[in-house]
Amino acid sequence: MLYAIIVGLIAGWLAGVVMKGGGYGILVDILLGIVGGILGNWIFGRLGLSSGSGVLGSIIVSFIGAVILVAVTRLLRRA
Repeated sequence: MLYAIIVGLIAGWLAGVVMKGGGYGILVDILLGIVGGILGNWIFGRLGLSSGSGVLGSIIVSFIGAVILVAVTRLLRRA
């Protein structure tokens, strides 16, 4: 659980920095990172890709998923 929170925090923060904007705050960044990890793993699985093992692979996959989630939430907020 602690591992998922730490990876989620890093991935959510990175996604917020890359996507530029006001951010959603630390708790939402963690949640976006954790859910992004689930989404990223699902996407990678569907594409037949592997993130490898270790923290760096987990952060990369979570980051990609979190960026997708941030983009979708921003689109929904504008609508």
